[in-house]
Amino acid sequence: MRTAWLPALGLFILSPVCAEYLWGYDDSTGHPGSLIGNLIVFSPLYGAPALLIREVARRRGLGWPGILLLAAAFGVVQAAIVDQSMWSTGYRDIPYWEDMSVPTYLAPIGLSLYLALSFVGGHVILSIGSPIALVETLTPHRRREQWLGPIVLWAVVFLYAAACVLALKDSYDTGEASATWGQLVGSSVAAVGLVVAAFVVGRRPALILPGVVPDPLLVWAAAFVAMIGWVAIPPTRIGTALVALLALGAVVVVRRWSHRGDWGQLHVLALASGAVVAAGCFAFVTTPIGAVSDGEKYGHNVALLALMLALSAWAARRALPRYGRVRA
Repeated sequence: MRTAWLPALGLFILSPVCAEYLWGYDDSTGHPGSLIGNLIVFSPLYGAPALLIREVARRRGLGWPGILLLAAAFGVVQAAIVDQSMWSTGYRDIPYWEDMSVPTYLAPIGLSLYLALSFVGGHVILSIGSPIALVETLTPHRRREQWLGPIVLWAVVFLYAAACVLALKDSYDTGEASATWGQLVGSSVAAVGLVVAAFVVGRRPALILPGVVPDPLLVWAAAFVAMIGWVAIPPTRIGTALVALLALGAVVVVRRWSHRGDWGQLHVLALASGAVVAAGCFAFVTTPIGAVSDGEKYGHNVALLALMLALSAWAARRALPRYGRVRA
């Protein structure tokens, strides 16, 4: 089969933008040259797995539960094995890192519960799930199709492997890598378990439940509020428990909504758009590391938020006619 270049390239670039640039936390914030140059590493590191997860899901007939479980497996690999930030109580001299990690740090296993929940959940929502939903909505006629031809598929695998090697080498060279062999083995087992669960759960037929799905605007608002709540809750023990309950509640509610007859792609877009727009809004109160002026920071925040709003509006315009026919 031929490669669908436009949607594939769109996802390849959008994934790292949502995963890294949208938050505006790095020293590259507000520096266009650095942002574009960093895509050489970030696109293979985030965009390649997003493409591979989507490709596996579409080829094997996995639904969104399968995609999100594969995304969780990627989150474990990325945060626990590749950059190993999940195990660290101090990372890249980020001044607020200890505030996030120490309150829920479990010394016997060397793991911060808050960081584990935030990193894996963040990768599921922003690195993989939302970019896939946005790009698929923008390309409705290719939404269910495979996007990668055989040669490009293996090229994407190679790019991801190379990016992981470079990131891992950088972690060891800078002394940021801190995982023990036990932690690496445990993370690998968890990732494999999530992959197995993706194939078990993802292939189950969707049951149609009675009830009416809320209007897409209400779904968007719910996703926006939930995402703001996720990142605004303080990383204390009680706060981490609240974040876990919020995540569990969101999964239960979305699962029930998505099993009702009038759930459609516009609702999927509403979830993705609400999450990325919320992240873009919260980025205004994020403090970047490094030498970033206020003008560079806020210019970056405005530009990225405008991009998310524009992509959301464009995708909604593509999905509205189809949604109207289904409702009719």
